[in-house]
Amino acid sequence: MIARVLPPSSQQRQGPPDKAGPRAAAQLRSLMRALMASPARNRIALLALGLALVICANAAGQIRLNSWNGDFYDALQQKNAAAFGLQLFVFVLIVGSLLILVVMQTWLGERAKIRLREWLTHDLLDQWLAPKRAYFIAFDGEIGSNPDQRIQEDARHLCELSADLGAGLLQASLLLASFIGVLWFLSTLVVFAVDGQQYQVPGYMVWCALAYALAGSWLTWRVGRPLIRFNADRYAREAEFRLALVRISERAEGIGLYRGEADERRLLNDAVNRVVASMVRLVGGLTRLTWITSGYGWLAIVVPILVAAPGYFAGSLSLGGLMMVVGAFNQVQQALRWFVDNFPRIADWQATLLRVVAFRDGLLALDLPNGGVSRIAVDDHPQGHLSLEQLTVFHPGGGAMLEDPNVEIAPADRVLIVGDPGSGKSTLFLAMAGLWPWGSGRIRLPPRESMMFMPPLPYLPPGTLHAAIAYPAAPGRFGTAAIEEALRRVRLDHLLPSLDREARWDRELSLDEQQRLACARMTLHAPKWIVLDDAMGAIAEADRPVIMALFDGALAESAVICMSRVAAKDSFYKRVVRLHHLTANGALPLAVSGPQNQRS
Repeated sequence: MIARVLPPSSQQRQGPPDKAGPRAAAQLRSLMRALMASPARNRIALLALGLALVICANAAGQIRLNSWNGDFYDALQQKNAAAFGLQLFVFVLIVGSLLILVVMQTWLGERAKIRLREWLTHDLLDQWLAPKRAYFIAFDGEIGSNPDQRIQEDARHLCELSADLGAGLLQASLLLASFIGVLWFLSTLVVFAVDGQQYQVPGYMVWCALAYALAGSWLTWRVGRPLIRFNADRYAREAEFRLALVRISERAEGIGLYRGEADERRLLNDAVNRVVASMVRLVGGLTRLTWITSGYGWLAIVVPILVAAPGYFAGSLSLGGLMMVVGAFNQVQQALRWFVDNFPRIADWQATLLRVVAFRDGLLALDLPNGGVSRIAVDDHPQGHLSLEQLTVFHPGGGAMLEDPNVEIAPADRVLIVGDPGSGKSTLFLAMAGLWPWGSGRIRLPPRESMMFMPPLPYLPPGTLHAAIAYPAAPGRFGTAAIEEALRRVRLDHLLPSLDREARWDRELSLDEQQRLACARMTLHAPKWIVLDDAMGAIAEADRPVIMALFDGALAESAVICMSRVAAKDSFYKRVVRLHHLTANGALPLAVSGPQNQRS
């Protein structure tokens, strides 16, 4: 019986979306630390500094425009045509300057979005494509199910929202700091007359603006708080739907052969229904919030006039003074209501931040040891051999153990590992490649650069055929003559005219051709250690002697370890090791079943 403890899922690490709010500051600090460690920080810092300076200049222009309001309306009240014309000229100068500043702010803001996205995308790609992480993250629950969306869509959305909200918050803060002083001074002009006595309330208009904005902000927070959870849920459901569409696109041939379109349509209906349900909840939340934000906006038209009216009717405020008070009040409460106006976007930003940081942290956590988790120890062999010591691998069907507890394989050895279907051969293959850590015992490996692992379905990257054969080396490492010779050795001469053609070769070539192409790649790289997992199972019988001849020619010095269901009928392998299936003490959690079908 096998007892196993597996790594905690990503959901356990990140927590439910509706509890993510308090951690937004910590998540933002995490990204800021990554940005500060990046070479892109200087370029982004310069853009941010330029944007801040332009916003400061814009705030100064707004103060001057508010002052112009008083002079302009006083000229109207006095019916002074000369002063009126002068103020129109001043208006053109002020507005022209503000227009230039707004255009500069827009340009700098958009450039900042581009640079932020460039940095964040490269950072996430670096973390994702660190050795083995792209494979391991697929086992990490919901986080690993849609890395494409988190790297492409979520990173873009987060950078755009961060730039917009950051610039908006800075602008609102500057306007608030600037106009509170103006409004405090203008409050001295608001005089209350009661029973023939005149009274002044220090900072009266400031307190009114603060009370109005705080009331709106509190109501917005109370009503709009669920939007964070609704946005996070919507992104998760959208990711599931897109993943289902991609799966059908990639498996269209099999679906068509089985006539499974109706069943796939039913599954897609379920995915669409989940997306729609999440959107309905989001719409309900936005609708409730609109009652607050829209009502707040409409009331803002008359509230400053109402609170300043006593001074105007008492004669202490001219029409120009009233317009200055109203303008300053609107600037202050507009700065304070930034939270009200932007709460839906803030909720969206926080949900997106949660997804991006959870993905990034999940990738980084893959390199950390998990307490209580049974893992196979993998290290270097002191003599450059390959050894399997007391090795047991766990897989969804139970476990697997070699009949010989200690297997030592020397250079140029040829070893066949035989096991029944479902016994764990493919899992052992992945464990030797370092892609399956769950188990016990130890694997000692020769230098990794001297090894090549060949699965049943070779990986052929998109691009030219020349690049696909040279992979993972750069296309220029092998000359055309070497590539052509390698193709002739595996009877793929008909592909020679296509060497420089770009295509999806995993779709154009049959499985037989793909496996022979992988053998041609193997002869080019000439690894000292070759590990096969039924890597030639689809090759036609007529071509197998040609492929096997490679091991007596170009690969004669290579050690070969092969996973197979049946023992070889010839004397190619010098040793046969049997793999035994072990029953499990309970089924493995789904998190360990992985993103691909287990071939075992």
